[in-house]
Amino acid sequence: MSDLKDPRVFFAAERTLLAWTRTSLALMAFGFVVERASVFLQMVFPERAAEFQNPVAFWIGVAFILLGGYAAIVATAQFIKVRRTLSPDEIPPGYRIYPGILINAVVAVLALALAVYLSMHGAVAQ
Repeated sequence: MSDLKDPRVFFAAERTLLAWTRTSLALMAFGFVVERASVFLQMVFPERAAEFQNPVAFWIGVAFILLGGYAAIVATAQFIKVRRTLSPDEIPPGYRIYPGILINAVVAVLALALAVYLSMHGAVAQ
C-alpha cells in the first residue's frame, strides 16, 4: 500500500493506462492496414492482382489486431492492481476511476470482434 498520500501517483498510473490504450489502438490500426494492404494493391494494380493474394499478410494483420486487444487487457489488469495499492487519500474525492478501465475493456472486445469478423469474411476474399 502506498503511503505517499499524493494524487499524482494515481494520475501517473492513469496516464500509463491511457498510453497503453493508445498503443493497443495503434497495434490494431496497423494490423488492419497490413490485413487490407493486399486489397488496396489489387485495386491499384489490377493486372498483377494474383501476386497480391497472400494469406500470410492477412493472418499477420489479424495477429496484430489480436495483439492490440491483448495489450488493452493486460494494461487494464495492471492498472487495477496498481489502483488496489493506493490509499483513498491518493484519489481525489469524486474522481471517477472507471472510465479508463471501461474504455480499455471495450477496445479489447472490439479487437476480438474485428479479428473474428476479418477471419470469417476476409479469408474468403483472400
